[in-house]
Parts: sequence; structure tokens; C-alpha cells
Amino acid sequence: MIRADDLDHCRAAIRTGSLSFHAASKLLPRSVRDPALALYAFCRLADDEVDEGDEKASAVLTLRDRLDLAYAGTPRNAPEDRAFAAIIEEFDMPRALPEALLEGLAWDATGRRYDTLSGVRDYSARVAAAVGAMMCVLMRVRDADALARACDLGVAMQLTNIARDVGEDARAGRLFLPTDWMEEAGIDPENFLREPLPTEDIRRMIARLLAEADRLYLRSQAGIAALPRSARMGIWAARLIYAGIGTQVRRQGCDSITMRAHTSKAQKLGWMAQATARSALSSLMPRSAVIYAPALPEVAFLVDAAARSQVRTGRSAALLSILADLKAQESALGTRGQGA
Repeated sequence: MIRADDLDHCRAAIRTGSLSFHAASKLLPRSVRDPALALYAFCRLADDEVDEGDEKASAVLTLRDRLDLAYAGTPRNAPEDRAFAAIIEEFDMPRALPEALLEGLAWDATGRRYDTLSGVRDYSARVAAAVGAMMCVLMRVRDADALARACDLGVAMQLTNIARDVGEDARAGRLFLPTDWMEEAGIDPENFLREPLPTEDIRRMIARLLAEADRLYLRSQAGIAALPRSARMGIWAARLIYAGIGTQVRRQGCDSITMRAHTSKAQKLGWMAQATARSALSSLMPRSAVIYAPALPEVAFLVDAAARSQVRTGRSAALLSILADLKAQESALGTRGQGA
């Protein structure tokens, strides 16, 4: 299993880098919490390197190589990589799940925009629902219905993140609002990125994203009762804490351009107390029929991969194509640099 010193490093990284997940993880049993912290540390490091670095294509290609090494059983000599390789071995982690995250980060590196809400869900499936499916694997849950609800939760969380970060993303040149919504409102995306303002139309779009997130939060609840009893409190806490971020955005008039929603330690403690109560109540209630709702089309490939335990499957054609594009982009930049 994971080395103690590697786990300590991952725990410290999450404590400073993801306050919401760190708070929720305290309610997970140690058998799930420790590998979950290692998983989140690996995913967070990958996301930060692409999100915050200047050489995004290089960062994605490096992550590709790190995944190859981890799945070969020869991880890079770094705590997050060694811990992730241990997770692969212990839990038979289907490769399609971290590969989906890799694809989402590649989309980030190319500055992809999304024409529709379905496109935003496609992106959210890769950068967030894939992590939800991996969490199920850590709990040794491979039931397709439970996986579908875990993916609902991941997409809901990512939509909440997008709604909270519209201004921050715009100032960094990133846009995750569906461009057909902007077209309907008569807003030119380039003008918005040059001067992001919390207009009524933009605030309405943020509210629409949060409404879709709420719909998926509600669907996700049916899956929590299908998880191991000892893990339910932690997942309820994550669901309540992230939904609480959306509530805070609404309290600010859906203006996430001039301000960024924050939740307090007291609020997190309150949601964790609610998680304890809801977890106990869910053990007494009959299983909701909502658990059998079809998976979102955008996450179906994740559900299938995790349910079938497809550990060693190769990369998809779409992922190979975008990695080739990034490799060409990196080579072109290198050539121009040498010419200078």
C-alpha cells in the first residue's frame, strides 16, 4: 500500500490546496480516506500544473508520461506518483478513468470552448466525474447504478466550480459558459474576455449552471446509500459543502465576476453535522428509485469502464489525437525558440 511518508506529503498538499475536500475527507473511514487523499493529491497536482503553468502542452504530455510509468509499475520518483501507482495495484484502477482526466486537462491546454451545456458536461465528466468514479473504485464499488450517481455528483461539483470562477477564468482567458447561451444573449465571447462584467445576462447564465448542478446534486443523493455505510458521511459532506458554495454564489446575486464565493469554517462544520444526520437517516430509508436513472450520456463511458474493471485498456482515438496535437504544438514552440 501507500508509503507513510508519501501519504503524509499528499495529506499536506490537500490540506492547503483543497479545503473543501480536506474537510469532507475527515468523515471517511481511514481505509478510504488515505487512498482518497493520495488520489486527490495526484489529480490536484496534475490540474495545477496545467492550469497555472506557462507551458500547458508540456504539462499535459508530462502527465501522459507519468500515467504510463505508474501503470507500468515504475512511477516517477515523487510522492504523488508513488502513491498513485500503489492505488493502481491495490484497487485495480481502470486506466480509462485517469485517462479521461488527462483528456480534460488536454482540452484545458488547448483552450477549448463548449458550444452547449452538453459540451460543458462533457468537460466536467473528464475533470470531475472521472474522479467520482475513481472514488467508487477506492470504496470497491463497481455497481453501474452507483457509479452513475457518483458521476452525477462529480459533474455537479464541477458546474459549481465553473459558476464560482467565471470572473477568475475570464481574466485568465478561459471561458466555460456555453457559447450558445452567450450567442442567445448577444454577447461576443471575445469582448467578454477582454472586459468581463457581471451583467444581468451573465448572472442569469451563472444561475442556469447552478440550477443544473442542483438537479444533479439531487440525483446523486440516491447513490450515496449504495456506498459502504462507513463512507456515506464523507460523501454526504462533500455533496453538501460543494452545494453550499453554489448557495453562496446565489447570495452574491450570481456575481462571480467581481467577487468569489467563500464558505466559512463554521459553515463547513454545519454541513458536516448535517452529513452525519443524513447518513444515519439514509440507512433507515428504502432505496430510492432515482438510483436507476440512466447515466448522463456524457459520463456513460466512465461508468462502463469502472463497472467492467477495464484496467489496462489503451488510449481512445480522441485522446491520442489531442495528445498528438499538443506534441506538435510543443515541437513548434521549441523550433521557434531555437530560431530566436
